[in-house]
Amino acid sequence: MPTLPELSDTDVRHLRRCVALAREALEAGDEPFGSLLLSAEGKVLFEDRNRVAGGDHTRHPEFEIARWSAEHLSVAERASSTVYTSGEHCPMCAAAHGWVGLGRIVYAASSAQLVTWLEEFSAPAGPVAALPIQEVVPGAVVSGPAPELSDEIRELHRGLHAGG
Repeated sequence: MPTLPELSDTDVRHLRRCVALAREALEAGDEPFGSLLLSAEGKVLFEDRNRVAGGDHTRHPEFEIARWSAEHLSVAERASSTVYTSGEHCPMCAAAHGWVGLGRIVYAASSAQLVTWLEEFSAPAGPVAALPIQEVVPGAVVSGPAPELSDEIRELHRGLHAGG
């Protein structure tokens, strides 16, 4: 498993945008997750939030990033990009990330943290195992979590599962 690079101030700034997208999702009646894709030059290429409330549970922002990048970026551009996300990829999103060859992943909260929070809120576990990204995509370069954002993300999930 590759060493997890430390988070830079730039990483945390982009993660804060992901948390804002997660809040936007929650306010729209959806699960609180948000993500964005950056080019190697640091330009935001695509961003989205969770959109599973309509019943299609594949509408995760990380999956949308994989779809968008496969249509719009070269193999080299995908490999040199960075995906920022409020929560560590689920196995579905990690697989999509690996299949299209996206670069580094930076997340604010880990799947292990989310599992702990769901248990704390007496919320049901998700239908898919909460695996670390590297168990799905060996060799993925991953950074996270961001301790300075954990409380804020936890509260978003409390808002969804415990009524605020």
